[in-house]
Amino acid sequence: MFDDIPDILTAKECHQLLKIGKNSMLRYLKTGEIEGFKIGSRWRIYKFSVIEFLRKR
Repeated sequence: MFDDIPDILTAKECHQLLKIGKNSMLRYLKTGEIEGFKIGSRWRIYKFSVIEFLRKR
């Protein structure tokens, strides 16, 4: 299912993958529900953290 998805996603790729809004995506990142990191002002999200987020839901 996630084989063709890169190991690190942009916030836009991630919220499109999860089919959620941009603001929801940013809230999950800021609260730590989805693990990510910033490069400058742009978020990058680990694929494994998206999978963990989905497992918990």
